[in-house]
Amino acid sequence: MKLKLLELTDDKARILFEGQGNTYINALAAELINDPGVDVAQRKQAFRFTDPELVVTTIGGRSPLLAVTDAAKRLSGYAGELLRQMDTLETA
Repeated sequence: MKLKLLELTDDKARILFEGQGNTYINALAAELINDPGVDVAQRKQAFRFTDPELVVTTIGGRSPLLAVTDAAKRLSGYAGELLRQMDTLETA
């Protein structure tokens, strides 16, 4: 996955996800909204076949890049837990 930082301020980040579909960015945006320090987490795409962009704005001094990093770590943890549970089902 290749990321390109398009804009960064104290409370806003725009990140382009080169070569990615919408599935991961949609999940990341949904997870970002669970963060009380995140005001907006939105996927944007200029045209159907262009790379998607994630726009994140934060409140209360929360760093937008830290918010994205934390949300990605939580998603990774959910996936790891799912894999552990699937392994348990296979051995049962």
